[in-house]
Amino acid sequence: MKRFGTPLETFAKIRAKASRHAANNPMSVFRKVLTTEEVLADQVVWPGVMTRLMACPPTCGAAAVVLCSEDYAKKHGLDSRVWIAGQALTTDGPETFNAGDMRNIAGFSMSRAAASKVYEQAGIGAEDVNVVELHDCFAHNELLTYEALGLCPEGGAQKFVDDGDNTYGGKYVVNPSGGLLSKGHPIGATGLAQCTELVQQLRGKADRRQVEGARIALQHNVGIGGAAVVTMYRI
Repeated sequence: MKRFGTPLETFAKIRAKASRHAANNPMSVFRKVLTTEEVLADQVVWPGVMTRLMACPPTCGAAAVVLCSEDYAKKHGLDSRVWIAGQALTTDGPETFNAGDMRNIAGFSMSRAAASKVYEQAGIGAEDVNVVELHDCFAHNELLTYEALGLCPEGGAQKFVDDGDNTYGGKYVVNPSGGLLSKGHPIGATGLAQCTELVQQLRGKADRRQVEGARIALQHNVGIGGAAVVTMYRI
């Protein structure tokens, strides 16, 4: 907010967007559609910086996956069209603590490093991605991650949100599941929930959340202090 003049309203718009997406997800904890004004008018957590609705809810949940060989998948007719085109795990570097930048404490630099490695591995840039599930534990983290993943230029997140480039009809659909803000954040189960959403999107089985023509998906998950994982899926 200090560096680029981003208003509180921008973060409220991100939260309202999450609620609109979650309304189409039967697995979401919160499915009530919120307006930007309702988010701004909610209980203040940090004056001038955050209201309660800009934070993800405490959530219980579990997730499991069944792993099988490629031969087993073929034998039983399982849908194996989706594959991992790139994946990277990064952690905090010296810049996290030496740069005097709060964004890095919130995972910006390690997320950017992970994304850069994935784009290089896959030979696919951010501009080619269709759908994204990212770690929006707070609306503020979502905004920072737009820039860390290269979905928009550094300092360009406010315009990115105002132009609707984070939702249906824009450049990307970010968190069609409703994200952590609306779907919920059961910590250990969060990553698999993101993976499931993106695989459904690429298989064309996301029902009312379906991103038309989705062929390349990006997943971002972060644990502050510190690990970031970015995965690219494609068909």
